[in-house]
Amino acid sequence: MALARSRRRERGIDYWPGFVDALSTLLLAIMFLLSVFVLAQFLLSQEISGRDQVLTRLNSQINELTQLLALERSNSQDMEDSLSSLRASLSEAESERSRLEQLLTAGQGAGAAAESRIGNLTGELDQERQLSQRALSQVELLNQQIAALRSQIGALEAALDASETKDRESNAKIADLGRRLNVALAQRVQELNRYRSDFFGRLREILSDRENIRIVGDRFVFQSEVLFPSGSEVINEQGREEMRKLAGAILDLQREIPPEINWVLRVDGHTDTVPLSGTGRYRDNWELSSARATSVVKFLIENGVPANRLVAAGFGEFQPLDGTDTADARTRNRRIELKLTER
Repeated sequence: MALARSRRRERGIDYWPGFVDALSTLLLAIMFLLSVFVLAQFLLSQEISGRDQVLTRLNSQINELTQLLALERSNSQDMEDSLSSLRASLSEAESERSRLEQLLTAGQGAGAAAESRIGNLTGELDQERQLSQRALSQVELLNQQIAALRSQIGALEAALDASETKDRESNAKIADLGRRLNVALAQRVQELNRYRSDFFGRLREILSDRENIRIVGDRFVFQSEVLFPSGSEVINEQGREEMRKLAGAILDLQREIPPEINWVLRVDGHTDTVPLSGTGRYRDNWELSSARATSVVKFLIENGVPANRLVAAGFGEFQPLDGTDTADARTRNRRIELKLTER
């Protein structure tokens, strides 16, 4: 280097001051660039720190929204649809958060927009809370109505219990009255049976002890031949004599039976199974048996027996005493029966 200096001196040119100046300038430029770089780094770190704080606050608010959403979900099952909408809003908020994070990472400065979006979400959440409150009010109203219905049901059950108690008491009274009525009816039947026995005994005395006039069970039986010609309802002379005796016995019986016993003498007409020719006055045994019973009733009325104490009925051949198909059976089945009974 000393040789170079000596040569430059020999030539008369000194480069060193210029080199020093250039080097100083270069150093100043480097220092300036370093200062700018450090300043830029500081500013960039401050910007990133501010964005991290915004992101942290956004995450905190979103967490609060999530907690509020979970609380509202547990308050009412009826708000399921609203909660579904809120979940959709939350999903949008998460998507928005992701988009905001991307914007923050890209340095687009979207923090203010994110805060505005969070404000909108908060407003929507307030609306959802109001809807939830209305739903809870409706649930409370329904609970009050259910309580009122339960109270009414309780009153109805009490009334039903009281009614059942009255029914049991009424049933007991009815059963007691039924027993009394049965006893009274049994007494009436016994009295009527006694009068029937007396009546039949008296008939047996006043009517000749003939084979074709007899007692069968609780009925006094006249064979049809005693009263009617074959196929006719007109009472013959012998039958009229017997019926006059019968009328007298009925009138005597009427004076003895107490008026509270509502008795009647039923006159039943019966025929055999031989069908009518169909060319006469009556077409079948039904009509013949009814006509014969009616003839007896009318004759008794003509001889003083009250009409309200007499009943006529025709049975045709359908109530036989003897079911065999013999001449004797047919003779027995052709009959007029008298039965003393209550109305």
